[in-house]
Amino acid sequence: MTALDKMIREIKDLTPMPAVANRLIEIVEEPDSSMNDIAQIIHYDPVMTVDILKICNSAYTGLKTPAESIKDAVNMLGTDQIIELALVKSSAKVLSGRRKGYGLEQGDMWRYSVSSAVIAKQVAVRLGLNNKSTIFTAALIKDIGKIILEKYVFQDLKKINTLVKESGYSFREAEKKILGIDHAEMGALIGKLWKFSPRMIKLIHHHHLRDESMMNDKEIAAVYLADCICMMVGDGVGADGLSYRFKDQLMKMHGITHSDITYIIAEFGVNINEVNVLLKMA
Repeated sequence: MTALDKMIREIKDLTPMPAVANRLIEIVEEPDSSMNDIAQIIHYDPVMTVDILKICNSAYTGLKTPAESIKDAVNMLGTDQIIELALVKSSAKVLSGRRKGYGLEQGDMWRYSVSSAVIAKQVAVRLGLNNKSTIFTAALIKDIGKIILEKYVFQDLKKINTLVKESGYSFREAEKKILGIDHAEMGALIGKLWKFSPRMIKLIHHHHLRDESMMNDKEIAAVYLADCICMMVGDGVGADGLSYRFKDQLMKMHGITHSDITYIIAEFGVNINEVNVLLKMA
């Protein structure tokens, strides 16, 4: 068995996203989904239901009638925010561990993923995309392939860093060269096993824009730009954070200016603070 075969087999042993999260990932891509559909999914998960109700009632302290159901919570916070909070809480179970190969301490990967998702939604608004929850979700889980690869990266970190520092490789290219697969490809394989939609798998696979023919795809552009901006912000960035290439032509292609980037970073500070406050309420 090759090392690559071994990695792929390890996907089956990976702690899966909770069932409620998987169903929410599906429903964000269903244009006809309703508030009732979302409430039905979440209320079958008692822990998630309690968390969401606590968040909602803490956010609206002083209400004569506190939220007593997920439907009440959706009415108060809105469909998008309920979905995003549920996904952020669920993803913590999968993404929060320490990833030595990437220089990530406990919680770094999850914090980076949440920040990237918040920024991705801002970019989606700037690009005029309607499916903001899909973009948010893709950015949140795009690095999931690192969970499998991190121990292999750790074993071969010296070789990978040599390619980055001496041969001009990006970190992803060095991963691919040394390991035979990069974390974006591994993430796409995980997505297939977990039965994500083809669109979600595509967004994970191309979040580093390895195929420049994908630049015209606004959804991929949003997730890619969010990742780049998140690296600029620097929260939860690992050892690979400064070893990627930024494709300026993508900004020109989609009408994103440096002023837009500055505004997004400033707005992110407010948005991530709101998310952090809500999460602390659960």
